[in-house]
Amino acid sequence: MRILLIEDSFRLRELLCEAIRSVGWKIDAFETAQEGRLALDGADYDLLLLDLGLPDEDGIDVLKSLRAARVQMPVLVLTARGAIDERIAGLDAGADDYLAKPFHNGELIARIRALIRRAPHTTMPTLEFANLTFEVASQRVACAGVDIALAPSEKDLLELLMRNGGRVVSKAKIEHAFSEYGDERSTNAVELAVSRLRKKLEGHPTGSSIETVRGVGYMMREERA
Repeated sequence: MRILLIEDSFRLRELLCEAIRSVGWKIDAFETAQEGRLALDGADYDLLLLDLGLPDEDGIDVLKSLRAARVQMPVLVLTARGAIDERIAGLDAGADDYLAKPFHNGELIARIRALIRRAPHTTMPTLEFANLTFEVASQRVACAGVDIALAPSEKDLLELLMRNGGRVVSKAKIEHAFSEYGDERSTNAVELAVSRLRKKLEGHPTGSSIETVRGVGYMMREERA
């Protein structure tokens, strides 16, 4: 899962990024509305965390413009504006949920999971391929009902391969999915992640394999009996 954060407080951005990454999600964080808009033009996000008190534009206006452009991505508003009329204004402008500062990181993570579960654009909240299942919101990976412990990068890779099961995923697409803004991953890092994931899945009756398509990328293929 990849999240966009637009928040003008440097300290809060750092704390939120730490909390989001601790559960294995990607996050790109920006200070201004303009930077956030540019990020939206260049990448796909599963959810937006939006502060209302931005230095260059009111968050309510950002929200209205997104909804006017038919952007359906869930938006969780984070703000110090706690008055009931201001909460109503945010929800009426198109916010899916509202969290007043200060808040507990545990509640933030729980609200994000809830929004992702019921988001209309999330077509596969639980991925299934052969004997593997991947619960996207909880990041739980299991084979025939038995949990498989994977590192965050391995889960990123597995999710991408499962979403494209039976189709080749290019190395460039995997590199992009692994990366956060300004932190590009190398082809070698992708190859290492694939190798580690294969080893973690060995010994489990997954009914599938990760195949290398030389010069192109990787594909998850279902094994036939």
